[in-house]
Amino acid sequence: MSVSLSSLCNSFTRYMGFFILGCSALALWHPGIFLWVVPYVTPLLGCIMFGMGMTLRLQDFTYVFSRPRPLLLGLTAQFVFMPLVAFGLCKLLNLSPELAMGVILVGTAPGGTASNVLTFIARGDVPYSVALTALATFVSLGLMPFLTWILGGVWVPVDMVALFFSILKIVILPVALGIAAHRYCEGLCVRALPYLPAASALTIILVVAGIIAINATNILNTGARVFAAVICHNLFGLGLGYAAATFWKFNESRRRALCLEIGTQNSGLASALALAHFSPTSAIAGALFSVWQNISGALLANWFHNRQGGTARPSVINLM
Repeated sequence: MSVSLSSLCNSFTRYMGFFILGCSALALWHPGIFLWVVPYVTPLLGCIMFGMGMTLRLQDFTYVFSRPRPLLLGLTAQFVFMPLVAFGLCKLLNLSPELAMGVILVGTAPGGTASNVLTFIARGDVPYSVALTALATFVSLGLMPFLTWILGGVWVPVDMVALFFSILKIVILPVALGIAAHRYCEGLCVRALPYLPAASALTIILVVAGIIAINATNILNTGARVFAAVICHNLFGLGLGYAAATFWKFNESRRRALCLEIGTQNSGLASALALAHFSPTSAIAGALFSVWQNISGALLANWFHNRQGGTARPSVINLM
């Protein structure tokens, strides 16, 4: 029974992009089905971050200090490329202030936990992906409010202190609690690890569907520009991540990891912050990005999987 359940969870995680697409279409057609999710977006994201923390140990952060260069370069790509691309697209496409703020929030967010799953599928460097996601998540506590204030303040006033405390509540505290759970309930955490990616995928699907449901009318009326911004932002992130890794002479498995890490944003966090501090319209970009990035990421990861190169069996498989 456990084997079949594990196999079912793996399949669900691998094809979550299609489940997100289906539930998003359903949310546009009948928003009432998913409106109940909206009040729970913040705690649901906290659950995802708690699950990520459960996969980590304090000893894992020795990776950061023993091999700092690849991680520092990855952080540079994450917090330079994506924010600047977001800002440029908002200007180029002349987005409204509310939509522009949503795109900026996506651009300044850390990498999403789905990148670790996609990296595993792509035969990429999973330990590097997990370490970079974790480090970017902690660094985002300071950088995300600052970058949002600098870039998003062009369109909408930004309360940097309020953003700081929201990220602390949604991201940092749940991750820290997850690390503590791994430390003091290690046996339970190890048994739960095979099912955490599927639980994370299900939570992401619900969050995206809820945000699309509350914005169903606005999404249908926003026109093509916000869709173009989301798609271009994601594709630029994937391309720039792989190009930067090639320029820095990373091996193929690490190139795939950085490619997916930079292109896969924590758009759920961006949507939650938009709902809490700006408007439901500002959350549209995060919701659409979640839909698109999981489709493009899944397609790219499966394409990488079928190519030569990369890591056949990653040495560490932390799939959150």
